Amino acid sequence: MMSVDKWLEKKLGLKGLKYKHNLSKNQLFHEAIANDRGRVKLDGPDTDKKAFATKLGDKGPLVFLTDPTCTGRPVNDTFAVAYPEVEGEIWWKDNLQKFDPEKYEGLLKRVVQHVNERGDTLYVQDVFAGSNPEYAVPYRFVGQYATHAMFAHNMFPKNVQGLKDANDKQWMMLNVQSFRCDPKRDGTLSDRAAIIDFKNKICLVVGRADYCGLVKKTIFTVMNFLLPKQGYLSMHCSGNIGDSNDAAIMFGLSGTGKTTLSADPHRKLISDDETGWTASGVSNLEDGCYAKLIDLDKKAEPVIAAALSMEGTIIENVPPLPNKPYEQTDPQELDLTDGSRTENTRFSYPLSSNPNVADGAQGGHPETIVLLTADAFGVLPPVSILNDKDVMYHFVQGFTAKLAGTEVGLTAPEATFSSCFGAPFMSLRPSVYAKLLAEKMKSNDARCILLNTGWSGGPAGEADRMKIGVTRALLNAGLEGKLHNGNALVRDGVFGLHMPKEVSGVDSKILHPRSTWKDQGAYFKAAENLRGMFQENFKKNDFGSYGIKAVM
Repeated sequence: MMSVDKWLEKKLGLKGLKYKHNLSKNQLFHEAIANDRGRVKLDGPDTDKKAFATKLGDKGPLVFLTDPTCTGRPVNDTFAVAYPEVEGEIWWKDNLQKFDPEKYEGLLKRVVQHVNERGDTLYVQDVFAGSNPEYAVPYRFVGQYATHAMFAHNMFPKNVQGLKDANDKQWMMLNVQSFRCDPKRDGTLSDRAAIIDFKNKICLVVGRADYCGLVKKTIFTVMNFLLPKQGYLSMHCSGNIGDSNDAAIMFGLSGTGKTTLSADPHRKLISDDETGWTASGVSNLEDGCYAKLIDLDKKAEPVIAAALSMEGTIIENVPPLPNKPYEQTDPQELDLTDGSRTENTRFSYPLSSNPNVADGAQGGHPETIVLLTADAFGVLPPVSILNDKDVMYHFVQGFTAKLAGTEVGLTAPEATFSSCFGAPFMSLRPSVYAKLLAEKMKSNDARCILLNTGWSGGPAGEADRMKIGVTRALLNAGLEGKLHNGNALVRDGVFGLHMPKEVSGVDSKILHPRSTWKDQGAYFKAAENLRGMFQENFKKNDFGSYGIKAVM
C-alpha cells in the first residue's frame, strides 16, 4: 500500500509536509488543544485557541469553537464542479451550485501551493462512509485541525471488511482553514467554499468553514450521488429494529422527532440520521451521532446527557460559563440553553455511547416506513395511512413547519418543504430517490404512515403540541401493523389523507384534527391555506414531470 505522503503527493501535489496519520482520539484531543488556532470572535485574531479541555481533562469531552460566521453549514458557499461527465446528472440548486472546472483546478493548485509554502503539519484520518461493504467508500480526511480529524474518528466506521476495489473507490477531503479565497480570482462567492469534485473524488473545504458538520454532510452528499448508481437508496432518515427483526425507518426534518422516536428502549438503533437501503436491508452510513444540544432535556435524552461526560466526544459552540473557564467546568454544568454563539450548538459522540445498538448497525428490509412532520398549523391528522401514490407525493414534498419565535422575524408558523426530507444533501433529482423508494417498498411489501408530531386543536401558540405519549402510541400501532390490518379508515376532505377511526389507547377525538378545533371556520381556512402551499410547492418544482401524482 502506498504511504500517505506518496499518495498525497501523487493525488494533489502536496510535498515536504509532516503528517500525523490515524492518531487515537486521545492523541487528537491533546493535539487539538495544543495546535488548533483560529478566529473565535468576529473582531478576534486568527491565532486564538479553538479547542479546550473541561474539568475532566482527557477523560472527558473536547470543546471546540468554530469561526462565528460558520456555526452551521455554509449553504451559500457549497458547490460541485460542473465537469461535463456529471453536469447533466446533478440536481443544481441554491445549496449546491455549479463551479467552473477551470476555476476549480486553478483554486486547488493555489490551495496546495499555500499549504506547501507554509510547511504545515496535516492530520490524516482514514475512515469509511458506510458500514456495509456493498456500498462503503474509503474516506480520507486531510486537514489542518486535529478537532476535525477527531470528529471523523467519532462519526465514521473504521474497519469495514470485505470491501472490493477499495483503492478505486477512495474519496478524500482536503480541509484548509488558513486559505482565503478571492472571489474574482477563484470563482467563489466569498472567502470560503466547500466544493465537491465528483470526477476526481475530492471534497475541498477552504476558508472560514470550520463547522464540524461539513466533514459529515459533504461526504453524505457524495454518497447520495453514488448509491443510486448501484441501485441502492441513500436516505436522510433514522432506523431501528424490534425483537422480531421488524426493521423501520423514519424520515423527518429537524424538530420532527426523527432522533427521539428512533431511540426506543424496546427497539435497537440502526441509525439516527443517514441510512442506506440495499438488497440485504438497511444499514448506517455512519458510526456516530451529531446531536443538537440547545435546550437539551437531559431526562428525556439520557444517552446524550451521559455522553456529555464521556472520553473522546466533542462539544461544539457551547459557550463557557460566566467567569469560569472550560478547564474548571464539569461538562454537566455547561448551560445548554445558552445560544449566544449559535442556536445550532452540537455534540459528536460515537454510536457505541448508545447502549442499545443493533449488531453492525444493520437490519433487514423495513416493514414500516414513517414520514415525520411537525405541523405547526395544527391541521394535519396525527397519523395517516399512505398508499403508493401518497408516499411518493409526501416524500418529494418533505413538509414540516417552522415555529413562531424560532427565527428572528418569524411571528406565525411557516411551511418548510425539503424534498426527500433532506434536499440540500440530495445531489441527484428527487425523482431518482422517489423511484427507488417506491421499488423497494413494493418488492419488500413495506407499509407507510405519515406521523404528525405537531399541534392539535389550533396553530402553535394557540394550542398544545401532540403529547409524546400519544405520538408513541400511534407510532407503535404503525410499527405493529395495526393501522393497516383491516382497520376502519376515514378520508379527510381537505388533504385526501386516510385516517384511522380508532387506535387503542388514544382518544379517538384527536385522530381527526377538525374535531379538535373549536372554531370550524378557522380550521377550514387554515387547512385550505396549507393545502394551497402543498399545491404551490408541487407546481413550482414540477414534480408532475417526474411521474409523481398530485394527490391534493
